[in-house]
Amino acid sequence: MAEARPMTPRLGRFLARLLMLIAVSFAASARPAYAQTILRDAETEVLLREMSRPLIEAAGLQPENVRIVLVNDRQINAFVAGGQIVYLHSGLFTRAQNANEVQGVIAHELGHITGGHIIRMDEGVQQATGIMILSLLLGAAAIAAGAGEAGMGALMAGQQMAMGRFLSFTRVQENSADQAGATYLNRAGISGRGSIAFFRRLENLEFRMISPDQQDGYARTHPLNSDRIARLEERYQNDPAWNRPTDPGLEERFQRVRAKLSGYADDPREVMVRYPASDRSIPARYARAYVYHRTAHPDEANAETEALLLARPHDPYFLELKGQILLESGRPLEALGALREAVSLVPDQPLIAALLGHALISTEDPANFEEAKRVLRLAVARDNDNPFAWYQLGIVYDREGDEPRAALATAERYNLTGQPALALPNAERAMMGLAVGTPDWIRAQDIAMVARTASLRQRRNR
Repeated sequence: MAEARPMTPRLGRFLARLLMLIAVSFAASARPAYAQTILRDAETEVLLREMSRPLIEAAGLQPENVRIVLVNDRQINAFVAGGQIVYLHSGLFTRAQNANEVQGVIAHELGHITGGHIIRMDEGVQQATGIMILSLLLGAAAIAAGAGEAGMGALMAGQQMAMGRFLSFTRVQENSADQAGATYLNRAGISGRGSIAFFRRLENLEFRMISPDQQDGYARTHPLNSDRIARLEERYQNDPAWNRPTDPGLEERFQRVRAKLSGYADDPREVMVRYPASDRSIPARYARAYVYHRTAHPDEANAETEALLLARPHDPYFLELKGQILLESGRPLEALGALREAVSLVPDQPLIAALLGHALISTEDPANFEEAKRVLRLAVARDNDNPFAWYQLGIVYDREGDEPRAALATAERYNLTGQPALALPNAERAMMGLAVGTPDWIRAQDIAMVARTASLRQRRNR
């Protein structure tokens, strides 16, 4: 019988690193990366609210409590990560062929929310990690006893078993979300045809992939198989809404926004292939206007925008684009007319109002500052989560010599962007200059308390 040998420091460090890597891998599988940049666009947000509202209501949720958030990422993916928020990658939106496909994805993700799958995902991670820890202990004991091959075999077998348990757990959740999504589409009277078409296309992508590393995020986090799609297709085909077309007005708006996002986020060469100059449709001109603006071709961008406005002279989002191009080309005074008209057409759109406020400030004309302050205050009142609007409002207050409110606006901005160490001193500076007990003073106090706690937590975690 071989004499047991103590675990060497090198072996201990190896096993510790291995355990850490395995735990991280499960955590990454359980929660898709969601630290990417969020895309904010007034037209897109309105469309997503209208596309998702019947599904949210069919899921028994309150539309005002559910958010559909667009992530600036070219991968085809969608996920939920706690709370009632569905994250859609821009790549999914631009690669979908029609609005119905995106509605199918939203319905599926709502199934994860109503099923509490993010909370329950921790259970799957814990089960898999428990198996892995046991295999590590057994493997370490074998290696320490001199049975190196048996020890490594135990480690590998444990890893396979743990991953199998975790994937089994996620498959149950995915099937549950499939069925819930189908129910919500049925209740909303929306066809599941787009959902099947989207899944079929993803399945074809899976077949063409050489390795898992080359798969799109949706394929990794939403494992598909032909049996699962077949079950869904059978259910959808028996639904009365199977052959019901999408509302033409909604579809037209989807194609516009899809082209707009492609022009903004995709590779310019790909966009020009997808929307060549010979294509004079509104979506194609919209896409090219953004590409030309991004690639510093202002004349071409203006020409496409003017063509859009010739077709629809009072479209608020075409006017917004015209104002944005002029403003970002160093012509803020010329941008004011288009942006003012856009705000008057959609007065409840804080993102456009914030852009108008920015243009008014950029003229460097003090006569425009009062209007800038008014539109920016309305913008943050309607959308308190817009750091850009708070930044612009802080500039106005600073130009007026209102240092306490400039500090408060700056504290709001840093609080929203997750920089408590910068939010705290600005909130404290605001409190020193504001009348105690006023709404602005109370808000500054709230930010200071939150920022102080967050700063302490960050220092402890370093």
